[in-house]
Amino acid sequence: MTDTSTATTTATATTADSTAEAVPPFDAERRATELAILDALRSVVDPEIGMNVVELALIKQILIGKDASEIKMILTTPFCPYAGSMVAQVQEQAESVLEHPVKVTLLAERWDPRDAGLMW
Repeated sequence: MTDTSTATTTATATTADSTAEAVPPFDAERRATELAILDALRSVVDPEIGMNVVELALIKQILIGKDASEIKMILTTPFCPYAGSMVAQVQEQAESVLEHPVKVTLLAERWDPRDAGLMW
């Protein structure tokens, strides 16, 4: 007769160890950099609405790398006439904080005005 309780305990411990390794620890320096980028992006204002891209919840994701980074954002309308200007301003402000190239990607996600005012 085999002892299945030992095998089950070992398998559970192995699963718990691999799960713990998969969850990255909180990186205070990375979070401080994200907040600095968001502060810089507050100067990028949608000229039609008069609110900044952070307040409007247009910034969806900030991916920070050592040599290059990416900011994923949306626009308030699909054919926003100020899209080119706003993307350039977002890139310029982010690069002023990071001091390396930043790619700005426009997502196809639709903007919901109810999200405006929600902060990171």
